[in-house]
Amino acid sequence: MAPTTDNLSPVVALAGGVGGAKFAAGLQETLPPGALTVIVNTGDDFQHWGLTICPDIDTVLYGLANVNNPETGWGRANETWDVLTETERLGGEAWFRLGDKDLALHLLRNNWLKSGATLTEITDRLRLTLDIPSRILPMCNQPVRTLVHTDEGDLPFQDYFVRRRCEPTFHGLTFVGADNAVLAPEVAESLQTAAQIIICPSNPYLSVDPILSVPGLSDLVRASAAPVVAVSPIVGGRAVKGPVAKMMREMGHLEHLPLTVVEHYAGLLDGFVIDQQDRADASRLPLPTLTTDTIMTDLPSKRRLAAEVLQFSRSLMYS
Repeated sequence: MAPTTDNLSPVVALAGGVGGAKFAAGLQETLPPGALTVIVNTGDDFQHWGLTICPDIDTVLYGLANVNNPETGWGRANETWDVLTETERLGGEAWFRLGDKDLALHLLRNNWLKSGATLTEITDRLRLTLDIPSRILPMCNQPVRTLVHTDEGDLPFQDYFVRRRCEPTFHGLTFVGADNAVLAPEVAESLQTAAQIIICPSNPYLSVDPILSVPGLSDLVRASAAPVVAVSPIVGGRAVKGPVAKMMREMGHLEHLPLTVVEHYAGLLDGFVIDQQDRADASRLPLPTLTTDTIMTDLPSKRRLAAEVLQFSRSLMYS
């Protein structure tokens, strides 16, 4: 049974990637309309074909609008690829797959950015057009770009993640421009008024750390009276999707990966959620832990997990 939730009791989720978008969709289905705010990673934004591409924002937009590709978790359902096919035929780069419907959004966003609108304003315009009841906030309006340090040198995030499929050995990250980023008032207000803060099952390094790199943001999370709960992206010692387990092992974390995630978030968390396949690690964790099935394959499983995490989070308010 889903937890009871006071009308519009605000919940804030930090999200990036497909896992974050899936869990955010479950939260939206579980909470009253308008109760959810999702703060989204923009560290993997980049310029492509002369356009500003915001992969994580768009994955969350499409997921919460239920127009995403259910097979990949990213991109649009029933997409066509005429522009990409013709671009490749004419000799252009096609390693980053932009579908025709997806491209329409990028063209509009680029035009609005040139007209002086902020990324926050544009994202809100798009979510309203897509009939999304939840608020979606970029982590900041200034460009912050994730630079991946590897055994082959420094690689822009999309070159590492998409073009090279995370093959180079991971050494670390720099969030270029983070020092000049400004905490948006909408982000600050959402964290200051949150009743619950949830870190989605996103890659801690590539998806969540860029959000926390915005000056002042992690301080607001730490200072919040709301319980802060993270959902582990690790299941059975592996990542459900993406390179997080590979990255952790390349940094020397060879076992007990859930504990590694908790230690990475040191000082932020009041509770942690792990998959039942990792229940042996529960006794090693230094904070309250919920063990459950964290695999999300369809909307009912997303809704079930979100309801369990919200109920667990609420229980921490009174412990």
